[in-house]
Formats: sequence, C-alpha cells, structure tokens
Amino acid sequence: MTTASTLPQYEVYALRFATMQRRTGENFIFRDEHDGVVEMDFFIWLVRHGKSTILVDTGFGERSAQQRKRPLDLCPIEALRHLDVEPADIRDVVLTHLHWDHAGNLDKLPNATFHIQDDEAAYATGRCMCEPSLRRAFAVEDVCDFVRRVYDERVCFHDGDDTLAPGVELIRVGGHTKGLQAVRVHTARGWVVLASDAAHYYANLERRIPFPVVVDVAGMLEGHKRLVKAASSPDHFIPGHDPLVLARYPRVENVPVAIACLHREPAAASA
Repeated sequence: MTTASTLPQYEVYALRFATMQRRTGENFIFRDEHDGVVEMDFFIWLVRHGKSTILVDTGFGERSAQQRKRPLDLCPIEALRHLDVEPADIRDVVLTHLHWDHAGNLDKLPNATFHIQDDEAAYATGRCMCEPSLRRAFAVEDVCDFVRRVYDERVCFHDGDDTLAPGVELIRVGGHTKGLQAVRVHTARGWVVLASDAAHYYANLERRIPFPVVVDVAGMLEGHKRLVKAASSPDHFIPGHDPLVLARYPRVENVPVAIACLHREPAAASA
C-alpha cells in the first residue's frame, strides 16, 4: 500500500521566462481595486525526482510573442538546460490548459507525451471557438500543433482527476477554461499544488475575487477551495502568474534565469 511516507519526494521548480506590467484592477473580475501597476510573470514548472522529469506547461514562443507584443526574456524550453534537463529527454508534459501562454513550443519537445483533460481539448477545438470572446486567449497555431500531436499518438487524455505517477496527481478544476487541470506534487515539505491559472495571483484566492478571464465563475471559486484542501497548507498553493512566487521562495543559484525552488520552505508566509 502506498502512503505519504513511501511516496517519492519531488523537487519542483518555477521557471520565469517572461514578464509584463498591467493595471491592478485588470486582475479582478470586480474592478474595485485602487489603481496601480502590478507585474505579471509567466512560468513553466518542472517536477523532478532523480533522472525522472515531468514538465508542466510549455509557455509561449516567438510567434505568440510577436503577435501579442509580449516580449520573451528567453525560450522557456531551452532554459530547462539551466536545470540540467535536455528538452529531448522529457517524456511527459502536463498541459494545464491550451491558452497561448501555456501551450506553445510543442515542437521543441520531440519525445514527449502531452497530458490534457478531455474537456479542454473539446473546448479549444469545438463550437466555443466560434465566439471571439472565448477564443481570444487561444492561439490557433498552437492549438493546431496540439492536434497534430493527437494524430501522432502523442497525447494522453484524462477525464477528471488522475494519478500521473506516484506522488504526482492531476486535479481537474475548470473555471478559467472548460478543462483546466492543476498538478499536486509530493515534496519533502508536503503536497505542493501547482494551480496554474486556477488563480493567477495569491490575491485572487485570498480576496475570493476571480481573475476576469473565466468561463465559469462558480467553478473557479469552487476550484480554489478544492486546491487549497489538496495542498498541505495555504503556503503550498502556487498561483500561475504571481511575482510573489519568486519573492517568497529560494532561487536556484548561479544561473542567468529566475527559478524558484517550490519544494523548499518559503521565506515568508502567504498573508
């Protein structure tokens, strides 16, 4: 019988590959915030145990950077080499959802199998994409790249919560998109939840005010509750775009990339 004491203890890294500024009020569905400017960081996440690695999301590439005027600091896939990970060696990639900033660069991972929820694939390729307001956060080229991987038999579909490996679990929450999934990882300090865009910022969770890009508000709020319960504590919950992640967690030293070590204790508690 597998218990928490016998599960692998994974290392978990958040790698920032781009950043931008936006108005504070743009981060909440009810714009009652004081006006100001806040950073939005773009991350991919690496889960590692020994030589075994799982990549969570793939960021965006030059194509989307140019089309959406979102400059890249570096290619997120190439930057994995700063963690001694070769892109060609990655065998499993979790796509939390198919938005433009989470599902690009699939061509840079030639040997990977991509894990996605049934609902997300159906949403990104079905009738909802006839609506401009729903498809604006998707990049058609990236979605087509994903469909090509389906035809290449390199996509593994999941229908709800699932176990990807001992100590690595998928949690389907929806809300932000129809089939958003988070990743729960067992580490030396307990269960860390990579929430991705279930909550862009800690403040979305703490103030109970969702990010405005949302398909199902009630589903997003319920997802917050599920993910906090799945994490060992609120300090084990990792939002998708908050620069506080890099401020709170120890960083990998002596690399020219901002990489937070999420398997280590944060320097400050989530207030």
